[in-house]
Amino acid sequence: MKNESQLNRIKSVLTFLSQKFPRCFVLQGKVRPLKIGIFQDLTERLQGDELTKTQLRSAVRFYTLGWRYLFSMKSGAKRIDLEGFSCETVEEQHEKHAQKQLSDAKIRRQKRKNDAQMNKKSQAIVNRDQLG
Repeated sequence: MKNESQLNRIKSVLTFLSQKFPRCFVLQGKVRPLKIGIFQDLTERLQGDELTKTQLRSAVRFYTLGWRYLFSMKSGAKRIDLEGFSCETVEEQHEKHAQKQLSDAKIRRQKRKNDAQMNKKSQAIVNRDQLG
C-alpha cells in the first residue's frame, strides 16, 4: 500500500484532473469508463502543466482501480473522453478483467480486516498474560 504522502499527492492530482476535466474525472457521483488511451490524451493536453507523467499515471491508475470505477465497467457501457463525450464501448473481456480486479481487491480487504482482528486478539492475550 502507498504511504500517506504518496496517497495525498495522488489525491491532489485527481482533484486537479476533476477540476480541469469535470465530465471525465468524477470524485463523487456516477463514474463512467474512460476511453482507452486516455493517458496519452492527458499527456498531450497537460503538456505545459507541471505534472509529471509518473504523477498522471499514478492518479489514473488509482482512479481506475477504485471500486466505483470497476463497478462501472459493464459490457456495452459507453467509455468517455476527456470532455465526457461517449467514444467507445466496454468490451466483455474488459468487464471480466474489472470484475477480477474487484474480486481480488475485496479478498485483500477481507484479509487485512482478518489480520487486524487477529493482531488485536493476540495483543489482548499478551496483555492478559502480562497482567496475570
